Amino acid sequence: MIKEQKHIDLYYEALLNRDEDFVGIFYVGVKTTGVFCIATCRARKPKKENVTFFESFKMALENGFRPCKVCKPTENANKPPEEVSQAISLCHQNLKSKITDYDLEQRGISPHIVRRWFKKYYGISYHVYQRMIRINTAFQEVSNGEKTTDLAFDAGFESLSGFAYTFKKIIGQSPKNSIQSNVILIHRFTTPIGAMFVCATNEGICLLEFTNRKMLETELSDLQKRFKAKIIAGENKFTKQAEKEISEYFTGIRKEFEVKLDVKGTDFQIQAWDVLKLIPYGNTITYKAQALMLKNEKAVRAVATANGYNKLAIIIPCHRVIGSNGDLTGYGGGLARKKWLLDFEKENLRQ
Repeated sequence: MIKEQKHIDLYYEALLNRDEDFVGIFYVGVKTTGVFCIATCRARKPKKENVTFFESFKMALENGFRPCKVCKPTENANKPPEEVSQAISLCHQNLKSKITDYDLEQRGISPHIVRRWFKKYYGISYHVYQRMIRINTAFQEVSNGEKTTDLAFDAGFESLSGFAYTFKKIIGQSPKNSIQSNVILIHRFTTPIGAMFVCATNEGICLLEFTNRKMLETELSDLQKRFKAKIIAGENKFTKQAEKEISEYFTGIRKEFEVKLDVKGTDFQIQAWDVLKLIPYGNTITYKAQALMLKNEKAVRAVATANGYNKLAIIIPCHRVIGSNGDLTGYGGGLARKKWLLDFEKENLRQ
């Protein structure tokens, strides 16, 4: 909860002005209605004494506020602004061309807004993101036997050496030696309870996590070590299928997932995750019950640890495991999200 008066004054002014620059910077809980909103909400503005400001929507949820149905804060706060969406589309429509700041300006897109959003939500610049997309396209074509010289100029590079240097920096191998290399693609998309990253190899998805999950950087680093692969921005058929199925899950029409998984772990971890996939939609079990399903009732702590190493949120549903006393415990995406997911599934079953 934000208590500094100077911030409260600043944020309330931004709320009155529906200032887009503050979307995702704060969330405002309205005491009289019990909902929380983002800065640009079109609903009638509350009095200053009736609002409370939070730094994250998780904090708003934890304090008993529910998402506003007008501005949909958990989804729209993380959704790219229209200009950024246009810049991303432009990049994917021109996979072999470099999009410059001038190109953006010619289309009425502010390079400054695009730069700031990418730095905040990806940790890289728009131009680095572009290079990753172009190199990923080239990597796929190298794997299919295309000539390096042709790919270099097709990808918008002015020299073969510049292409080879960038390729090796991103992929970890020169184009010539990369045919047997592994690459993990990472793609970001939004959901009603926050943005998510999905990662995939050529065999299936290997990670699905909320972008503000604790220790996410450690998970990504571990992923690269386990697969001996570089993570670069991009999409393939598995990331697209995962995004589609997760979208269907949140609309209530999907209760089971079909996207192919590519998971790595110890034998015990994989057994524990297989048990998680057996828990029916809208139901819960305890850690002890999960241990019993593994025929090892003393492995409760080991089961909880294995669940914590699960990198596929929702699809491998560790949110459906609760404490023996019914308490919600141990969820990397946050207990507020765990409660939301369980309530959402139970409500869908009732309907």
